[in-house]
Amino acid sequence: MERLEKIVEAMEAGDVPLAELLAHYEEGARLITRCEERLKSAELKIELLKRQRDGSARLEPFPAADQPASA
Repeated sequence: MERLEKIVEAMEAGDVPLAELLAHYEEGARLITRCEERLKSAELKIELLKRQRDGSARLEPFPAADQPASA
């Protein structure tokens, strides 16, 4: 994330040559993909503690972003 922020700052500064700007854009796209993969992996590892009607609790997998949460 830190590297991605530096890339964005450099691109926003406006004083980067076009070839370097393109290289920054490509690196940023790769970093975003890597961050999204790590986030997805972390989401799959998270478990939710659900309270049952009888007062007991059970662990349930965290719903993925593209799946609806169970009721």
